[in-house]
Amino acid sequence: MIGNPFTHTTVSLLEFIILAPVSLFLIINPFSTAPAFLSMTEGDDRATRIRMLRIGCSVAGAVVLFFAITGQFLFSILGITIPALQIAGGILLFVIGFDMLRLPDSPSRFSPEEQKIATRMDDVAITPLAIPLLCGPGSISTVIILQTQAVSLVYNVALMITVPVVYAACYFVLRLSVTSSKWLNPIVLRVLRRIMGLLFATIAVQFVINGIENLPFVFGGID
Repeated sequence: MIGNPFTHTTVSLLEFIILAPVSLFLIINPFSTAPAFLSMTEGDDRATRIRMLRIGCSVAGAVVLFFAITGQFLFSILGITIPALQIAGGILLFVIGFDMLRLPDSPSRFSPEEQKIATRMDDVAITPLAIPLLCGPGSISTVIILQTQAVSLVYNVALMITVPVVYAACYFVLRLSVTSSKWLNPIVLRVLRRIMGLLFATIAVQFVINGIENLPFVFGGID
């Protein structure tokens, strides 16, 4: 579970305006998402990849914005905790990483056209690109933590502006990776796919461990 950088302090509006986008951008980390996205969309043309990015960043931004507005209220009403979110996100990420490790590089039983239209175009853009890569337990818990520090309407407006600005920056970073991908060897992309699959699985296990450790009845839980 990520720490709360604002715990026990009241930050000024200027500090909040600086720290909110920086902390959200760092937890999303589009630089680590770029190799995974390129390896998962190997064989797709530039226009298709850019369309996936637009869909993925838009969906992820909308979800995070939703939780930035309603996160605390929704979680309290439904009885959802951050550990539960970490465990669920970790399981989803592990399944994705395991698939990346075990699936062959060759096309599946679908034709390239069917695979591109029915699978890659939509599914990759939503899962895993939007969720959980660009919008996972870390980003959702971060905006909820930031919302707890929004002590006035001005702070809340700043947070609402922060989310689309950060995801626009993520889109820009990922689009640059698509532009430079033509210089990457296909073998390198296949290796990246396996490496990212292993990393996803490892990160997923860590998410689950963090979630279990933060359960109220384990090791004292969270406050």
